Order: sequence, then structure tokens, then C-alpha cells
Amino acid sequence: MTVRKLTDYVLITLKGIAMGAADAVPGVSGGTIALVSGIYEELVGTISNINIDLFKLLLKGKIKEFWQNANGNFVLALGIGILVSYVSFMKLAKYLLEHHPILIWSFFLGLIIASIWYMAKQIQKWTPTLVLFLIIGIGIGYFLTTLPTAEANDNLAYFFFCAAIAICAMILPGISGTFILILLGAYSTLSTAVAEFDIKKLLVFVSGAVIGLLSFSKVLKWLLNKYHFQTFAVLTGLIIGSINQVWPWKKVLQTKTFGEKTVVIDDVNVWPSAFEGDNQLILAIILALIGFSLIFILERIASKK
Repeated sequence: MTVRKLTDYVLITLKGIAMGAADAVPGVSGGTIALVSGIYEELVGTISNINIDLFKLLLKGKIKEFWQNANGNFVLALGIGILVSYVSFMKLAKYLLEHHPILIWSFFLGLIIASIWYMAKQIQKWTPTLVLFLIIGIGIGYFLTTLPTAEANDNLAYFFFCAAIAICAMILPGISGTFILILLGAYSTLSTAVAEFDIKKLLVFVSGAVIGLLSFSKVLKWLLNKYHFQTFAVLTGLIIGSINQVWPWKKVLQTKTFGEKTVVIDDVNVWPSAFEGDNQLILAIILALIGFSLIFILERIASKK
């Protein structure tokens, strides 16, 4: 188990806050932040190590041994950051997406472009096979951004299933768990449950998320150990494909009204010059550069650690 100081855990919590904020925005992945900040493989490894034998230690009263094997300090520090940030930033993200969409998408576009550079440099030598995996990743990422949004569904069994799928996406760089929730029609159910503190629905979501996370993390850990560079090539492609979702300037093709609220259900990306209205280009470029720089700051912090 890694020996860390208090300041190390404070830094891990800050990384968790960044992950939670990213996951709260449809189209941005907290897994990308985890990867760039240098905690991704520890996160996947920690989750995949959770099994029945671990909980047997707890039942036997071996709490200290259980906590060490579960990498408890790391999980607690990261979990606090993610939870606090996700719940609080979800409301802010909702406001920004409704009132300042170009600006928030520009910031995350810069962040994603820098993430692509970071991911690509993890592969020391690009071979034709790795390029093929990259293209497959791009295709999957782009395809996910073009899927039609499902109708809202409050069924608890379906909500459980959505949680299991979305949490898998949240730990994958390039795939937004929140965006998956929107595609499945479960995002409004979750946001309402958070806002109203609906214990029943929140417990269903957490249960689905835990089962999905424990199952998928073992597969992901195996892929990273067995096919490290191929996995990174696909993940890089997923991030590239996700740009279609976060592109700031869009032309609305179709909307749908739910009560008093009008929601965009189909749009197309356009160049800033073809955008109808104020394209806010200068401010958008500034925010994109800030997002781009943030990745380099995270990488510098991670490399020092």
C-alpha cells in the first residue's frame, strides 16, 4: 500500500472534485481527468480488487486489514471529492448549458483536445495495428454521440440498469457517463432524485452503479494489463470521437416540448462563422485555451508525484 502524507490525500480529493465536475457535464468523462492526473490505473486496480474475500475480513472484525486491502484512504479521499463536486456542479452545469452553452463547451473542448495529445503520447510507437484500434475507438465514440435520446423512464429496474451502464462509461476516458444517462432517458430521473433527495431512487442508482463498476473494472484491469497499448489506442479514439458532442457551435434541427420546457433533440455542428447569433468566438477561444492548459497543469502535478 502506498505511503502518503495528508497533502497527498488533499490533492487526491481535488482530483476527485475535477472528476465529479467533468462527469456532471454531458459529453465529458471523469475517466479522462483520472487518466491525465495520474490516478487512473490505481483507481481501476482498487475497484477491481473488491471481492468477497475482502468483505470476509470485515465480518471477522479485521477492520484495519480490510481498510488497507481496500485502499480505503485513497477511495475515501477521491470519493468525497467526486460526490461533493458531482452533486453541486450538476446544478451549475445545468444552468451553464442552458444560458452559456458555447462558453462551457469551449472550455471542455480545449480540455479534451489536450487530453488527446496526452493519451497519444502514452503510446511510444504507433503501428498500423494500433492505428486501426484508434480508428475503431473514433468510430465507437462518434457513433455514441449520434444516437437518438430515449424517452424519460422512471421505472426503477430500468433506472438500475442505466446506472450500471453509465458508471462503466464514467471510468472510461472519452465516454461521458452523464451523456449515456441522457441517451437512455435516465438523466432527468437522476437530477430530480438528487434535487429532491429521493432516497429510494438514489439507493437504486447507487446499487446499479456499484454492481456495474465492480463487474466492468475487472474487465478493464485485464485489458490494461494484457493489451495496454491497444486499450490506450481505443481510449484515445473514444476521446476524439466525443468531440462531435462537445463542439460549441450547433444549429438546432428539431426540438421537443416537455410541459413548459423545450429540449433540443437533434442538431448539427457548424463553424463559428455559420452560427446563428453571437458566436462569442474570442471568449470561447480564451476558455478553450484555459481548458487546454488545465490538462498540462494536472499532468505536471501528476508527474511530480
